[in-house]
Amino acid sequence: MSQPAAKTGLKSRLHNAPLLEKLGPGLITGAADDDPSGIATYSQGGAQFGFNLLWTMLLTFPLMVAIQMISALIGRVTGRGLAHNMGQVMPRGIVHGLLVLLFIANTINVGADLAAMGEAAKLVTGLNQHASTIFFAFLSLGLQMFIPYRRYSRILSVLTFSLFAYVAILFLLPLDWKAIGAGLIGLHPDLTESAATTIVAIFGTTISPYLFFWQSAQEVEEVDQRDDEHPLMEQPDEAPEAVSRIRIDTIAGMLASNLIALAIMITTAATLHQHGVTNINTAADAAKALQPIAGQFAFALFAVGIIGTGLLAIPVLAGSTGYAVAESYGWKTGLDNMPWQARGFYGVIAAAVVLGLGIDYSGLDPIKALYWSAVLNGLIAVPMMAALMVVAGSRKKMGDFRVGPVLGGLGWLSTAVMAAAAITMIYVSL
Repeated sequence: MSQPAAKTGLKSRLHNAPLLEKLGPGLITGAADDDPSGIATYSQGGAQFGFNLLWTMLLTFPLMVAIQMISALIGRVTGRGLAHNMGQVMPRGIVHGLLVLLFIANTINVGADLAAMGEAAKLVTGLNQHASTIFFAFLSLGLQMFIPYRRYSRILSVLTFSLFAYVAILFLLPLDWKAIGAGLIGLHPDLTESAATTIVAIFGTTISPYLFFWQSAQEVEEVDQRDDEHPLMEQPDEAPEAVSRIRIDTIAGMLASNLIALAIMITTAATLHQHGVTNINTAADAAKALQPIAGQFAFALFAVGIIGTGLLAIPVLAGSTGYAVAESYGWKTGLDNMPWQARGFYGVIAAAVVLGLGIDYSGLDPIKALYWSAVLNGLIAVPMMAALMVVAGSRKKMGDFRVGPVLGGLGWLSTAVMAAAAITMIYVSL
């Protein structure tokens, strides 16, 4: 088959592909945003403030879509990940310093998620919590290391369905839709000082640096693993279908992410807040508190959802760290490689998971560790997003695919919002 005919065939297949076949990196990225630590944050928002903070999900949705779409486009256009591209617009010393902080924050997050999964498994099955935590850590690590990328990405896609456990719970509860509507449009925004910390945590949980690196890297993986796809700077005629797929994939992923977050906040507002339970430290706390109020089935759905989302999120947290560090140092990357073919890349992933597992045995307060992880993420997100936007607007890096005024404006607005959140976080911390 001639090259033009092959390209025409590719376009035809993509155009006629069912919607589900157009979903991949964006859907997985959005679903991974609702990790056990995120579930704890959203649960605290609903338990402490009822429906009053639901508006935060509507506000963050367009900002998430913009920044994740830009991250994906950078990978698809250049054929290189974010860390490599950031190194082109920022001094390498600063990039390496930010990546060290990213590694620390992601490792703490991995540890907190593993601990939550172990606790959830104990609640549901009665198995030893530490043993379950170790099992989940090495299961996740083994899948990343020894399952080829194409099969592994399908496993992650299937795991996204575990999130719908939180939507299912809504059908078990009597809901005040008038109050929910008021919360969504911010009629009672609750801008007290005590709410400020939770609002900042919601923003930091929803727009996180590890998501930028993961989605960009997965676009690069998609190109590397398909003979008929190329970086758009090399083959611009692939752009219409590629950009369309990225748009659909990213919007679907971020919409799913925010709908699940809304479902968690509504569930905990309608149950825990209504019964005076206002202090939630972990996702497992939320599951335990639901049991006497919403019943055994709602409790089981919530707890099982923690395990499913954890299995989805930990590879994204550890994998994004591996991609970021390996790209920065020019090491070989890619989940389609075996560990001995990309030692540095897999070494970073293994270190993030094993060190995270160590938090479960360290005696550190996981809630305080997670809080400082959120602080780090909030601080490093701002320069990373600024560098990302500089790359996205660079004609040298992106050619004719540099972001336009609408997407670029939303990207810079996202950066400004995260800067405001970081300043607020510092103020609240002090």
